[in-house]
Amino acid sequence: MRRLIKQREIVVDDWRYADEDPVGSQRALILPFARWKEERDRWWLWDGRLGVRLGPTDQVAALEADFLRVSLVAIEFGGLAEGRGYSQAQLLRKRHKFTGELRAVGKIQRDQLFYMARCGFDAFELPETANLEEAIHSFDDFSVAYQGASDSGLSLQRRAV
Repeated sequence: MRRLIKQREIVVDDWRYADEDPVGSQRALILPFARWKEERDRWWLWDGRLGVRLGPTDQVAALEADFLRVSLVAIEFGGLAEGRGYSQAQLLRKRHKFTGELRAVGKIQRDQLFYMARCGFDAFELPETANLEEAIHSFDDFSVAYQGASDSGLSLQRRAV
């Protein structure tokens, strides 16, 4: 069973990726973006919960019309130098008003979680070797931020007034 951090708690993941459960027998399935685009009509009528996994080059705007059906968006990070996922998260939350689960997946580390949460991520799938109990404390690494973000809405300047 895969464990992850969701809403700042460690939980067992009830979602499965398409390669783990090709027909969606677990009733909660995350499809790669390319497969979602290709088989959208088929999956739209399926009675389980659906998620889509975006890669760094996938356009988030292409999902906006599907938010009624897609309840989870997983954004792939290829490593520390890959920052497009932060922008994708911001666009999903602020511009496209996505309110479902926004999950960071791939090569993510404890040090990134605070910043990812500020961009709108509320679930974090760290590599299997990560210590989730230790990683959950990263949300408390900083007590004040200078810029407003998806997780607070108030900048330091506005709080001081």
